[in-house]
Amino acid sequence: MPTFDIENTYKETVVGIDEAGRGPWAGPVVAGAVVILDKNISPFLLNNLDDSKKLSPKKRELLYQELFSEQEKGHICIGIGEASCQEIDDKNILQATFLAMKRAAEKLKIPPQFAIIDGNRTPKDFVCPTRAIIKGDSKSFSISAASIVAKVYRDKKMQKLAEKYPYYGFEKNAGYGTATHIAALKKYGITPEHRKSYKPIKEIISKA
Repeated sequence: MPTFDIENTYKETVVGIDEAGRGPWAGPVVAGAVVILDKNISPFLLNNLDDSKKLSPKKRELLYQELFSEQEKGHICIGIGEASCQEIDDKNILQATFLAMKRAAEKLKIPPQFAIIDGNRTPKDFVCPTRAIIKGDSKSFSISAASIVAKVYRDKKMQKLAEKYPYYGFEKNAGYGTATHIAALKKYGITPEHRKSYKPIKEIISKA
């Protein structure tokens, strides 16, 4: 379970950052940035925040709502950034992820002085000094909160795209290569939201 141990090693204002959507074949990559200003946050958050992948969609949604409720109370500060599938194709997924992280940090109303970022690499030329934390979303409350924000926000985005492109199952697969998604690609081809630089999409294009 995450703690404040990593955050407590810094005197500066620390932001936790995580992303969602590096693996899918369609849609944007999204980053969440969370600064916890007051560690006396909702007990529900303290008892339930964790790596978003370990939580049910219902639990993630409840935590997402609670995080924004705590922001309204001034206890935390949230930023969300994204990079489009076009930017993913132009820059590659790693650089697009870093771009989304920068955009998320830049949207924070309180400028961070230090960033702890989930993973083993950090963006260059960031808004503040950075540190990579492997499996940070299960170690740090800030990163865990950021993972929830990124995941739920992206899922909501994919649900909206499902209304625009109804055959691909985006509302359920979030752009990952499920059987429904593959069947729709073979029947209807790609959409403007598909990542043309990804191998499975390249193969669909080559056979069209």
